[in-house]
Amino acid sequence: MSDTPLPIRRALISVSDKTGLLDFGRFLAARGVEILSTGGTAKALRDAGIPVKDVSDHTGFPEILDGRVKTLVPQVHGGILGRRDVEEHVAQMNEHAIAPIDLVAVNLYPFEATVAKGAPFEDCIENIDIGGPAMIRSAAKNHDHVVVITEAGQLPGLIAEIEEKGGTTLASRRKFAAAAYARTAAYDAAISTWFAGQLGEQFPTRLSIPGVLKQTLRYGENPHQQAGFYVDGSNRAGIATATQVQGKELSYNNLNDTDAAYECVAEFEKPAIVIVKHANPCGVAEGTDLASAWDAALRCDPVSAFGGIIAANRKLDAAAAEKMVSIFSEVVIAPDADEEAKAIFAKKKNLRLLLTGGLPDPVAPGMYFKSVSGGFLAQSRDAGRVLESELKVVTKRAPTAQEMADLLFAFRVCKHVKSNAIIYAKGGATVGIGAGQMSRVDSARIAAWKSEEAAKAAGLPGKLAEGSVVASDAFFPFADGLQAAAAAGATAVIQPGGSMRDAEVIAAADEAGLAMVMTGMRHFRH
Repeated sequence: MSDTPLPIRRALISVSDKTGLLDFGRFLAARGVEILSTGGTAKALRDAGIPVKDVSDHTGFPEILDGRVKTLVPQVHGGILGRRDVEEHVAQMNEHAIAPIDLVAVNLYPFEATVAKGAPFEDCIENIDIGGPAMIRSAAKNHDHVVVITEAGQLPGLIAEIEEKGGTTLASRRKFAAAAYARTAAYDAAISTWFAGQLGEQFPTRLSIPGVLKQTLRYGENPHQQAGFYVDGSNRAGIATATQVQGKELSYNNLNDTDAAYECVAEFEKPAIVIVKHANPCGVAEGTDLASAWDAALRCDPVSAFGGIIAANRKLDAAAAEKMVSIFSEVVIAPDADEEAKAIFAKKKNLRLLLTGGLPDPVAPGMYFKSVSGGFLAQSRDAGRVLESELKVVTKRAPTAQEMADLLFAFRVCKHVKSNAIIYAKGGATVGIGAGQMSRVDSARIAAWKSEEAAKAAGLPGKLAEGSVVASDAFFPFADGLQAAAAAGATAVIQPGGSMRDAEVIAAADEAGLAMVMTGMRHFRH
């Protein structure tokens, strides 16, 4: 097939998103292109003084069934699918008075937006487009002769090519065709996912994951890897909804770590700060305001905090901003920031400041996916949250009110730390974090050592963990992990329970004078 540009003589335009429609219509009309259209699109063009012919006039067949059938007729699909280089096709088109259509510009009924706003079932059904996908797929299949446009953002490039070359090249038509199939695939994926949810099928036989490229990244975890950032249309508050106010381009690792930090900070109702390094929190704290929360979070591990990610669950103010810029950080993410705070961050030109407009709901249902060789794993998001009323006291001593508050705080942090996870906390702040070890006792020892190093950095004797509580993301398989926590200075323990040696662990806690509660809920994070 020659790549000689093909002129456009007849175009069919039917769009729900009318961005750029009038400029495009004027452009086509000025070049003598006959425009066919339907419903609201035809009215918008006509009201702007752009010549347009209703599809029903072109086909001789009216719209029926409340508009469900508009373009599902041979005069439309024959005009799109007919091959101009096959004599038999041309003869049949002439015999049945089917005029060729050279351009199809269609964007689909806003099904995804309708679902996102919580519309009733019947409204969602009526926003499932039928004729649109059929025309898009027909045009994409016959891209040797037809160009297909599915999004307003494609129009400027198409216009530029036609102006420069007098028509569309095969290379561009193939590019638009590929984009068209991707669009209809994502559209059908959204419908099938929604329908499965309506039927209560969490794991349907076939699962498609829609995604729209938001950003091509410089590289992946390492420079020799390629990467991109896709959004799924759920509008979950966080990195997908964030506006980057300033700073360098975000990297794959930046996005991964920032997501981890923001999901963690959303767990807390009081003003809170989370500092993350390599996807693990290195400091988490609540405070009376963000500034006080920052001081407590940084105290936990000031060494690891260098070059980390900072997440806040409140609008950033000047007092918090001044403290945050006192160390080198890669990213700051928050729901919003006042003008004073923005001005302070602006002095650190390379610092990325992300404002999301909201916080993710930590207990909202959702799905998590992880690729494996030959496929991917799917599971529900860890939206579990333990309430005080659900805890089981298993030791002779029950926790004090302050211990209980810290236990609940520490267990929420556990949910966001790589397993095996051990968290020491005191006064609504982490004072030692042990993450990602192969044995739980090692996590307990590392967390204690971290608390000792943090105390030295703060000019304090002993360990920050002295008088703290300890949280474990899973049960203690042996008493040694609990004994290490007691040696670090912990006075109370929260853990899921369920070990064959629970009785041994409880006895060790009683012997050390520790209070222990069991949650019955595990928070592994691999």
